Amino acid sequence: MRAAVLRGPEPISMEDITLDEPRAGEVLVRVVACGVCHSDYHTVNRAKAGALPAPVILGHEVGGIVEAVGPGVMSVVEGDHVVCAFKPNCGACYFCVRGQPQICERSDYPDRLFNGSSPRLRDEGGNPVQQGIGVGGYAQYSLMPERGVVKVREDAPLDRICLVGCGVTTGVGAALRTAKVEAGSDVAVIGLGGVGLNVVQGARLAGARRIIGVDTVASKAELGAKFGMTDFVNAAEVDAVEEVRRLTNDRLDYAFEAIGLGRTSEQAFGMVRRGGTAVIVGVVGDSITIPGLAFLGEKRLIGSFFGSAKLQYDIPVYVDLYMDGKLNLDDLVSKKRPMPEINEAFADMMAGTVARSVMEPVG
Repeated sequence: MRAAVLRGPEPISMEDITLDEPRAGEVLVRVVACGVCHSDYHTVNRAKAGALPAPVILGHEVGGIVEAVGPGVMSVVEGDHVVCAFKPNCGACYFCVRGQPQICERSDYPDRLFNGSSPRLRDEGGNPVQQGIGVGGYAQYSLMPERGVVKVREDAPLDRICLVGCGVTTGVGAALRTAKVEAGSDVAVIGLGGVGLNVVQGARLAGARRIIGVDTVASKAELGAKFGMTDFVNAAEVDAVEEVRRLTNDRLDYAFEAIGLGRTSEQAFGMVRRGGTAVIVGVVGDSITIPGLAFLGEKRLIGSFFGSAKLQYDIPVYVDLYMDGKLNLDDLVSKKRPMPEINEAFADMMAGTVARSVMEPVG
């Protein structure tokens, strides 16, 4: 198959990759569309730092069609439409059985196949290739464990609902599942990229009264309004914390950080009222410093991973909400590109000129 392979700091290149047939408990998915998510850029940064252990195929927001299944697979059959879940769960560990499958202790990034097999992809020289973030969606096919694919309705467009595989579930779920935003609440969202826009519409679905978007790109004001944002704060022009507190009369109930920076995480905590909740949704790689006395006012700082999702239930529900016109996925897709243009898609993402790009395999 053809795939976009990252080998180091140099640009991603198209290569021929050999992929094994599915074994017991595995599903081979033909990729129809794959979103471009900022999480993949963390792997690019590791490559730039010389910390990439093996070549890797990035991409984890996959919508596709089941090509083949291995022995014992019962939840899907050949021809089913599916969304791939980059964080499959085992269903049997301590966290899964207590209702927290999003933090399953048996899922690990290098190899999501729970049968203990070695890497199943090889380049033309026979060397192993990784499936980035457990999916490897910038390719014609992806080999997944059964619990890493979720069957969805066939009338839903895969070039839209592929985004439910990460950004939509992460953002909407952060508001609905993790924070459990209450109707009538005031909410702020820092960072109006793909995840942040989905936090916005998650808050809208929850019945939030006021939803304030915070970003440094002025054009996000118009874009955010399409997802339910009521107010916009340009953090390049004003102190975001002070402006949000002014707009809400210092009564902000929830603040969501959707960028992944220590500084903006501190801002989220600083915005919320006493008794309010700051939710860290972005992947924060640096330290966070907050005033300890704030906890005497019962302010809360919590994390959210993958929207606290129960995948087999939540993903079909989010697809249904889109098909019912209650979730906006159409305006999330800023561009569609053929897979060889993956480097250009990454450049668009880093420039902040797109909400999401969607890649489509060729050849």
